[in-house]
Amino acid sequence: MLFVALANIAFLFFCSCADMENNSRDYRQDMRNFVLGISTYAKSFSSDFCIIPQNGQELITVDGEENGAPVIEYLTAIDGVGREDLFYGYNDDNIATPVSERNYMIAFLDIAEQNGVEVLVTDYCWTPSLIDDSYVQNAAKGYISFAAEHRELDTIPSYPVTPYNVNSSDITLLSEARNFLYLINPDSYSTKAAFLDAIRNTNYDLVLIDLFYNGTEQLTANEITSLKTKRNKGSRLVFAYMSIGEAEDYRYYWNNGWKTNPPSWLAEENPGWPGNYKVRYWEQGWQEIIYGNDASYLKKILDAGFDGVYLDIIDAFEYFENK
Repeated sequence: MLFVALANIAFLFFCSCADMENNSRDYRQDMRNFVLGISTYAKSFSSDFCIIPQNGQELITVDGEENGAPVIEYLTAIDGVGREDLFYGYNDDNIATPVSERNYMIAFLDIAEQNGVEVLVTDYCWTPSLIDDSYVQNAAKGYISFAAEHRELDTIPSYPVTPYNVNSSDITLLSEARNFLYLINPDSYSTKAAFLDAIRNTNYDLVLIDLFYNGTEQLTANEITSLKTKRNKGSRLVFAYMSIGEAEDYRYYWNNGWKTNPPSWLAEENPGWPGNYKVRYWEQGWQEIIYGNDASYLKKILDAGFDGVYLDIIDAFEYFENK
C-alpha cells in the first residue's frame, strides 16, 4: 500500500511539473494543429475521408469568440463539426439547454455552416415531445441531428419508430445525410452479431460506432462493409469514434506500467470517467499513437474501411488552460 501511495504521489508531482513547463503554450492552436495533422494524414489515403471534431467549437474562430474571424485553415481541414447538448442535455439530460448557452454554441456552428462544414448535433432527451422538438429545431437550422435516449450512447432509440427524415437515397457524401445514429457502446447487446444485426436493420443515413466491439475486439473490414447498406437498400456512411484528448485504459495501446511510470504525455485521470486519462495531446508520443504510422489508431480505422472519423475530447484545451 505504501508503494502504491508513493507511486501516486510521484505521478501527480510529475504531472504538475510538466504542466508548469507548458504554461505558456497556446493549447487551442496545439489542438488545431493536431486535427490538421490527422486530416492531412487521413486524406492522403482518401480525399473523401471525413474528419469531424466534436465540441470545442471555440477553435473555429481566431480569438475563440462567437463573433470572431474564422480560422480558415482549420475549417478547410474538417468536413463537419459535432456538438452535444445544443437543445437538450447541457445542464441535465431531458432538460432544455439554457437559451444563452444554446445561442453561444449556435453562433460558432453557423460559422462552420457558412464555410461549408456540416453540423451534427447530439441532444440527450427521452420524452417524445422533447425528441420531436429537438429534431424540428435542428432541422430549422440545417443541422443533422440525433436525439439520444442515454448519454452512454448504448441503444437505438425506440422513438421515433423510424429515423427523422428517413429516406432510401444512396448517401455517399456527408452533405447528403439527413439523420444519423450514434451508437458507440454495445453493452445492451448480448453478442457482436446481435449488435451488428441491429445496426443493419436500421435506415439511418450515417452510423457512428466504435472501431472495437466492447472496447477490445476490432471490427473487420467485411463487418464494416456490411453496415454500409440501409435496411431499405440505400447506401450509407459509417464513421468511427476516436478520442484524441484522453487516453483510455481499455484500449489496445494501453500499457499498465504507465500508472506508476507514465510517459511524458500522460496526465491525470478524469474523475468523471474512471479509466480515462488526460493527455498532453501536443506531444509526439501521444500523436504517434493516434496517427502517422501503420500501427496508429487512425490507420486501423482507415484499413477497416470507415468513411470518416469522429474526434472526441477536442475541448481538452480547456482543461490545460484552467490548470
